[in-house]
Amino acid sequence: MQLDAGGFYQWRRDGEYHMWNPTTIAKLQHAARSNSWATYQEFAEWANDYAQQMCTIRGLLEFKPGDEPLSLDEVESASEIVRRFATGAVSLGSISREAHEALAIAMNRIDARSNTGEGGEDWHRYKPDSNGDQRNSAIKQVASGRFGVTINYLANAKDLQIKMAQGAKPGEGGQLPGHKVDEYIGWVRNSTPGVELISPPPHHDIYSIEDLGQLIHDLKNSNPNSRINVKLVAEAGVGTIAAGVSKGHGDVVLISGDSGGTGASPEASIKYAGLPWELGVAETQQVLVENDLRGRIVVQTDGQIKTGRDVAIACLLGAEEFGMATAPLIAMGCIMLRKCHLNTCSVGIATQDPELRKRFAGQPEHVINYFFFLAEELRQIMAEMGFRTI
Repeated sequence: MQLDAGGFYQWRRDGEYHMWNPTTIAKLQHAARSNSWATYQEFAEWANDYAQQMCTIRGLLEFKPGDEPLSLDEVESASEIVRRFATGAVSLGSISREAHEALAIAMNRIDARSNTGEGGEDWHRYKPDSNGDQRNSAIKQVASGRFGVTINYLANAKDLQIKMAQGAKPGEGGQLPGHKVDEYIGWVRNSTPGVELISPPPHHDIYSIEDLGQLIHDLKNSNPNSRINVKLVAEAGVGTIAAGVSKGHGDVVLISGDSGGTGASPEASIKYAGLPWELGVAETQQVLVENDLRGRIVVQTDGQIKTGRDVAIACLLGAEEFGMATAPLIAMGCIMLRKCHLNTCSVGIATQDPELRKRFAGQPEHVINYFFFLAEELRQIMAEMGFRTI
């Protein structure tokens, strides 16, 4: 007798609700590929309704219209808004070279920021392509494993992100199975091909806020022109840590929500660890304001942000910049097989298999279309509430 899986992790027709399901995935991909605003609106309606059904905090909130609504012409342009967007930290190795580079090209075209994740980056990408595209990721992550972290890597960043924790698995390290570490990934990460790579839960040079301040200082000296970004997870007391980041001369603090995407977390962590970013951002904003630190640091957030409504709520709670990882991957073709760790992704995204990578059909334009739809939805909400700029 075979027990019903129940859809706890993967979507099943009669299983648990999942906010990423065949309907939302299909609508987002159709909108991104055909550049259809009407289809994106259908996707946003579905996604926002699911947020309400799932009883997420943002799903329970409603907007209060402004006393003096504005016309769309008076609101900050979409081309300015998208510059506040970033892709999440998805490493080269966890996803294919083609997918990783497509994200970087898309974000560079709109003057936004892509994130390397913790797997380093090929130094050949630091030079522009012959057609003018740039495959260099603006945000270079420094995680506990330090994979691929060299002075060349640090010097070619706009942001240097210290990953203290990840929303999908707070307090745990990372893991890349050996069968995903091919010759190229091993070279980029300065490791041995075929050998499993494990990032420890803590940074072994950070055991206090003073240690974090020292690493911030060291990274500032490695690249004085970059912003230092510290990634934290929403939890009780995260505002105090964010204040410490500000006092330690960090430039950006990222509050990551518990529902952030991952291809390498235990099921218990995915479902039960961390808190929603809504709580973390609200606490961070309050603590920074109370201590006269708000003007010294930029607050960024991520964790299953899908629609302009999600971005608007993050804005109202105190965030200025916004990260998305799962949604851009879906726009490029991800169908949520939930097999990222097996190296068998049939659409060529979360795999290093040469034959499967040939199936990757994503284009930078798909990601760009999605982000501009997101910005337009946000602009409509801003106009209704009477806000001219973020």
